[in-house]
Amino acid sequence: MTALHTNPLFARLAGAERILVAGAGGGFDIYSGLPVALSLLHQGKEVHLANLSFSTLAGLPPEEWAAPDLAAVTPDSAPHLSYFPERTLARWLRLHGYPSTVYAFPQVGVQPLRAAYRALIGLHRIDAVVLVDEGTDILMRGDEAGLGTPEEDLASVAALAALDDVPERLVVSVGFGVDAYHGVSHALVLENIAALERDGAYLGAFSIPRATREGALFLDAVAHAQEHTPDRPSIVAGSIAAAVRGSFGDARFTERTRGSELFVNPLMSLCFAFELRGLADRCLYLDRIEDTHLMRQVHSRIAEFREDLVTRPSRAIPH
Repeated sequence: MTALHTNPLFARLAGAERILVAGAGGGFDIYSGLPVALSLLHQGKEVHLANLSFSTLAGLPPEEWAAPDLAAVTPDSAPHLSYFPERTLARWLRLHGYPSTVYAFPQVGVQPLRAAYRALIGLHRIDAVVLVDEGTDILMRGDEAGLGTPEEDLASVAALAALDDVPERLVVSVGFGVDAYHGVSHALVLENIAALERDGAYLGAFSIPRATREGALFLDAVAHAQEHTPDRPSIVAGSIAAAVRGSFGDARFTERTRGSELFVNPLMSLCFAFELRGLADRCLYLDRIEDTHLMRQVHSRIAEFREDLVTRPSRAIPH
């Protein structure tokens, strides 16, 4: 039990020396792990970054593969690719004097993803993992009316859930509300968080203030990513950054949101923290994706699970 003035997430990581912060759902997920990763670095911890990638990794040369399904992306990787969030982040890290390798996992099923995580954990003798999701679909049990896009997130959870030799495995969800566009009911998200609290798996929430060193660096990293990925800037990372800056309502930061109405608000800058094992135990279909080798198998297994399921209906937050 920690004191009220102590952040439970960082208290759990206080004894760790080598920490992996990993994006769970692909794209720019790892960017929302930066505030936690940078805070740990500033505390003198050894921190490594990884991301389940939507980038074209197949063309990377053999020397950039640390293990099967584990690419070591540097600032100089694949200069011809216009969309490569892991390389863009590596360039930002080098610009600011931080270690600039960002590991990337291709979109594979649970078994090869677990093997890649195991290889990375062994390579750096990792003793704690923080899995980060931009959004809240990682918190969906599977019986909700809308799940968002949980396939990559829950493949990452399943991959790490069996690695019991890692002393600390935690999950951070950032961007409350952004998944409404994909059909997630955030009243059900709150219901799930309450259930995780009853199970003892909820570690509380904290904000990313822009007045902190880490908050300012996060804003700088997102702005850098938007500048260097002009054709596909991240709407989610941009929304979270807008919330950190204090924007509210239909904040505009990219033409990609033309024709839709955003609801940027302070809740988007909150980091909700959980024990990974407790989160995994509440997922109703995790056993069904356990033996998958391809991401399309994860998609089909979740679809099969939901075919005859009576779902919890979406509902509005009443205030």
